[in-house]
Parts: sequence; C-alpha cells; structure tokens
Amino acid sequence: MPGKVTVVGAGFYGSTTAMRLAEYDIFDEVVLTDIVEGKAEGLALDMNQSRPVEGFETKVVGQTTGLDGSGYEAIAGSDIVVITAGLPRKPGMSRMDLIETNAKIVRQVAENVAKHAPNAVVIVVSNPLDEMTALTQIATGFPHNRVIGQAGMLDTARFSHFVAERLGKPIASVQTLTLGSHGDTMVPVPSRCTVDGQPLADLMPSAEIEELVVRTRNGGAEVVALLKTGSAYYAPSAAAARMAKAVAEDSGDVMPVCAWVDGEYGIEGVYLGVEAEIGREGVRKVVETDLTESELEGLKEAAEAVRAKQADVQDL
Repeated sequence: MPGKVTVVGAGFYGSTTAMRLAEYDIFDEVVLTDIVEGKAEGLALDMNQSRPVEGFETKVVGQTTGLDGSGYEAIAGSDIVVITAGLPRKPGMSRMDLIETNAKIVRQVAENVAKHAPNAVVIVVSNPLDEMTALTQIATGFPHNRVIGQAGMLDTARFSHFVAERLGKPIASVQTLTLGSHGDTMVPVPSRCTVDGQPLADLMPSAEIEELVVRTRNGGAEVVALLKTGSAYYAPSAAAARMAKAVAEDSGDVMPVCAWVDGEYGIEGVYLGVEAEIGREGVRKVVETDLTESELEGLKEAAEAVRAKQADVQDL
C-alpha cells in the first residue's frame, strides 16, 4: 500500500484534493506544498485537527517550497504526486491563455518531483491540461505511463450531472463518457451514454444532447463566470483524488484520463483524453472503446489540435 502522496499547490484545488486523500484513510501521509510561506503548514494543521472528528489516521504534512527547490525534500519517496500548481482562470480567459505562465511553474515543479520522488506516478491537473501533462512528462523524463492528466473524469462527471438533472434521474442511473481534449476539442461519446441502461439518444432529442455537450465543454468557464474569482475545485479535486486512489490501490479501474496514446485508434504519439486502466504504475493500458465513425473522427481531430500545442510546450 503506497504510504505517501504529495499534492503540489495549496490553493482551493490542491487543499481540497489533500483533504479528500487524507479522508480516504489509505495513506500514511499526505504532503501538501505551496510557495506561499506558511500556507500549506496552516492548512495541514487544520486538516490534522479534523482527524478525531472524521476518524482517519492519515497524517497531513504542510511544507513551504522555494523557487530554488528548497523544501521539496519533504516529498521524498512519494508514491504519487498530484500537481495543481499554476494560476486559475479569470472570467473570459480560456485555458490556453494560461499556457506560458503555467508552463514555467509546472516545469519547475516537475523537475523537483523528478529529483526527490523519482518513482512517483504523477497526476497533472494544471491548465491547459493536455499541454501541461505533456510538459510534465518532458520535464520529469518519466516513462509516459507514469504521467497522466485529469480531465476526462471531470468532463464525464459534468456531463452525467447535466443529463441526470435534465431528466430528473438519480446520478447512479446515468453513464456518460467524454474523450479528446480538455477544451474545445472535447469529444462526448453519445454512443456510450445511457440512463438506466437505455441509450441517451432514445430519451432525449439530439439537439438537447448537443446543448448539454456544449454546456459540458464550457463547464469550467460557467463556474469561473459565476465565482468571479478562482475556478472550480470540488468536482475537479474529487476526480483527481479518485485517480490517485486507483493508483494507490492498484485497482485496474478503467477511467477517462489524459494518457499517452501511441497506436491506439490509429493515433500516434500524443497525450489525449482516452479510457485507460489505472494501477500502481499509472496507466496499465489504453482501453480502446467502440466508437462511431463521427466520434472517431472527433477524437482524431482532437489529437491533431492537441499535438500542435504539445509541440510548442517543449520550449516553454
């Protein structure tokens, strides 16, 4: 059982992820780091004081880190590292608007992870997600299977929520799937969307499905616009924590994640939102699902759009 998991970045996303991981009570230690002096330590102290109430034994350790790499020794030996560091979006910003700023931050974090936790599985959640996942793999030099991005879990959850809400159905009766990129080339897979086992297409006109697809694609922006400051973190942190749990438990759960695709679906060498079997080594294998012609076309388009951007990050 993995003893140690690190969350880099103690903003709302990072701290909520750390809390969820601690409450699972499957780790010895959750390390939370941040560059703001004392922030991670204060949050860790607060979380630890919830242990008697919630009844979990996992200890939370807070650590301030410096741009010079100081403090990162606290993450030594981590089995899993979740990277949430970077700026969130402001209203009107796209995920891509963050690329240069966040690339510098993520590269610096990734290099320190490689130095202090060389055997970790890294889960990236910083935006723009597909590009930052590619950059993390380049900067760590880790094998592709040990660097994965969190996007499909969140997008799929948003889609499921919207479908359940529209049809007045319990969440548990809805199954959906989104692949592709975390952004404009997100590919919902209507052929895999069911409610109580019935195809979604039988229950909802296609125009209405398309409306929910668009809302899913803009799911983050909708939250950002309402909040005015900051971005979503409850649903995203739930998704990241579940991925970390699947790694920790070597579960083999099949989840939609941003994974390295090399040959599957006829797509070569790119990080892309696909279903993958998740275990102790990160991605055990990409799981190819039966797609309709238009869904496959959408996935290939997403791959090309993301490939162009991922080529750019090598120099950032």
